[in-house]
Amino acid sequence: MSEYTAKEALVRLVAGNQRFVSGKARFPAIRKDILRNLAKEGQRPYATVLGCSDSRVPVELLFDAGFGELFVIRVAGNVISPEVMGSMQYAGTVLRTPLFVVLGHEGCGAVQAALAAKLKGTRQGRHIEALLANILPGIASSVTLPTAVEANVRWAMHQVLETPEGKAGVARGVKLVGAIYELETGRVRFLA
Repeated sequence: MSEYTAKEALVRLVAGNQRFVSGKARFPAIRKDILRNLAKEGQRPYATVLGCSDSRVPVELLFDAGFGELFVIRVAGNVISPEVMGSMQYAGTVLRTPLFVVLGHEGCGAVQAALAAKLKGTRQGRHIEALLANILPGIASSVTLPTAVEANVRWAMHQVLETPEGKAGVARGVKLVGAIYELETGRVRFLA
């Protein structure tokens, strides 16, 4: 279980991203004692982050987090699926992380493909189509990529909050927030 509250965890993420953006990140060197302790004592991440698998969005780096600090789930378009929900449930019930973040990013290719399917009828391979089917309901009123990216983050949050596990987590003080990563600046903008 994390030693931080949801509020403290969010403050740590914001501070880490500020260090990253300012070029003062402390990216930890691989220390054998840290790895040994994590192997022996297990993980106690202070936040769970559902992010996109885009190689330009390395979650631990952009939050300047060390080994064992974040439980990261990555899938194209940061979509909700049974596997993602299982990973989030594990983070909430076993790891007891107090903060969950759905992290989208500017220029997301999965969201862009969903928007092209919606607006132009563009088709993809069947597995990509299955992925896009998880994004399309959330971007129903979107017409631009930036609005679709944010709508997709909010859609994922909505899906989590509608589950019995999501409701129970919120009732016990777990916090769920959305955020957008700005590719050019490195800044993470948390949604209100």
